[in-house]
Amino acid sequence: MGGTLMGTFPAAGSGVIAALLGACLGAGLVALAHGLRGRPESEETDERSRGLRLMARLPASWRSGPRVAFAVFAGAATGALTGWPVAGVLTTVGVLTLPGLLGPDRQAARRTEQMEALATWTEMLRDTLSAAAGLEQTVLATADIPPAALEPELRGLATGVREGRPLHEALEDFADEVGDPLADVVVTALVMAARKQASQLAALLGELAESVREQVAMRQRIEAGRASVRTGVRVTVAVTLGMALGLVVLNRPYLDPFNTVTGQGVLAAVGILFALSFTWLSTISRIEEPERLNHPARTGAAAGGAR
Repeated sequence: MGGTLMGTFPAAGSGVIAALLGACLGAGLVALAHGLRGRPESEETDERSRGLRLMARLPASWRSGPRVAFAVFAGAATGALTGWPVAGVLTTVGVLTLPGLLGPDRQAARRTEQMEALATWTEMLRDTLSAAAGLEQTVLATADIPPAALEPELRGLATGVREGRPLHEALEDFADEVGDPLADVVVTALVMAARKQASQLAALLGELAESVREQVAMRQRIEAGRASVRTGVRVTVAVTLGMALGLVVLNRPYLDPFNTVTGQGVLAAVGILFALSFTWLSTISRIEEPERLNHPARTGAAAGGAR
């Protein structure tokens, strides 16, 4: 039976490959004709902007040249060694996506560190204000000894103030650089104090710092729960890939049904199910961030309306 299946796949597979090559040739001719015809400059600009927006939505790993090149090489090698085109495609997609899904969530860790640094800086502002220092002097004093996670942004804030920029403008630029909803809340309180000399600012900053600390603790609890889920997924993926590799190396005749077109369709269906399950796990483990108060786009729109 294994020999029969191995014999039927090359003929059927060659037909599929010929059809794919024909489709690629036809698509290439259509694209060539479309390019030779030319388009208006405005249409080309719109097309370019749409392409940039589409690229921005892709994961960062999909836009990394070395990662993409390695993924394509691994997929081609897998397809050549197994003789399964679908296995090559699945390997390429897996190399691009699995490290981000199964590895540590660096973005969430960076966000938590940034929140902790924001709470520390808010407490520093409160304590310095309590020593009867002015707001501008307080900002400069705390920016000179910044928490590590906010050091570049606070250095930029101090530089802007020392260069003569109004304090409220420098604070708003600082909030845009940080890009965090909680930083917007703290900066809004500071801007209102800079413009209106609000009283009891130290007490307000203390309450804000306490609120940020509570959110940090909540995120750490969530991350602990997500870590256990990621560990379970890693074990599942490792066992599945190890079993597949062991069968390919040690008992290849057992996998002969995948040498047919129908077998490749089944393999594609299995890969799609795995992809859907990983996407679902990634979605339910994502922390929804609140909307920013001082979003740059909304601020610009409001300024345009005021003019």
